[in-house]
This record gives sequence, structure tokens and C-alpha cells, in this order.
Amino acid sequence: MLRNSNKTVGAVFLDRDGVINREIGILSSLRQLKMLPSAASAIAALNKMGFLVVVTTNQPVIARGLISEPELDAIHAVMIKRLSRRGAKIDAIYYCPHHPNANLKKYRMKCRCRKPNIGLIMRAVKEHGIALKKSFLIGDRTVDIMAGKKAHVRTILVKTGFGGADGKFNVTPDFIAKDLAAAVRIIKKHAK
Repeated sequence: MLRNSNKTVGAVFLDRDGVINREIGILSSLRQLKMLPSAASAIAALNKMGFLVVVTTNQPVIARGLISEPELDAIHAVMIKRLSRRGAKIDAIYYCPHHPNANLKKYRMKCRCRKPNIGLIMRAVKEHGIALKKSFLIGDRTVDIMAGKKAHVRTILVKTGFGGADGKFNVTPDFIAKDLAAAVRIIKKHAK
């Protein structure tokens, strides 16, 4: 069901690891989930500004067989609950479980959803009636920024997590911010 079929609502697409929670390399259990200090208040501010908050995240831990999709869903449920207790709402989470070199055959593929491809973003657009021209993407890696560029949304690279040091793509974000809270201040200033 489309939330807004006229595509008039803006969204902020957030990467998960290094943006909302601490980047630890491979998050494969609930005990490893540690929220970044300003994440909840920053997301709550986006909620108050009227943006949909949509998480788009590559999760090759599934393709590697380190966790199952239900286990990932349980981690996300706890993340949503922790944010909610602090007044922050995630409107949707989309993840890519695939990897071209997956250990598990059913996930071994080149797909359209693995960032920097924009399958996750376009699924959110279709399901929630999102206007890309009013939207932003916040990530800590060049793969996130490249996905944002391909989707034609304004991009913000945060210095938490990888801080752009993954070096996979030669891409320049529209803005650079110290953390998610600083990124939200940029959005407040530049939102249409």
C-alpha cells in the first residue's frame, strides 16, 4: 500500500552501520549492536521535520551464512525499539542479503538491490510514494554516496564509521558532516 501516491513526501535514506550504530566490521549478533550517541535525537529531528526515515543497508553477513534473515530482523526490531524509546521512528528498513561471492548459493548473485545499485531506494520510493527531489541519503562509505548519486538525491557523508575511507568509488558527496546530528543540521538548512 502506498503511503503517498502523489510522491510529495521527502525521505532521508540512512545507511545503518557507522551511521545509526557503531561500525564494528561484521555485526552478526544482537550483543554487538551499540547505538551512536546522537542517532536517536537526530532521527527524532528528521521525524519532526516531516521526512520519512528509511534505512537502506547491505547485509552480506546473510550471504556469508553468519546470520539468518530472521536473526537480522530481530536485530532490526531491537534497534527500532531502542530508537523509539528515545522518541525516534524508523519508517522502513530495506536490506540486501546478496553478495556475488556468497557462501550460501541462494544469495550468490549480482543483484539490483546491493548498493551502489538503487534497488532498495526504488523499492522504498514505490512503496512509500517518496519524492526523490525532496530526499537525502546519509552514509559513511563511498558505496552509499554512489547509490545516492545514482538515485539523484542529495548526499551527505558522515565521518563516523568508515568516514568515506573505504575508497571503493571516486565520488564526491554534496555535503560532509561530523555525524548524523550534524547531517540533520545540514538537511534543515537545505531542505526544499
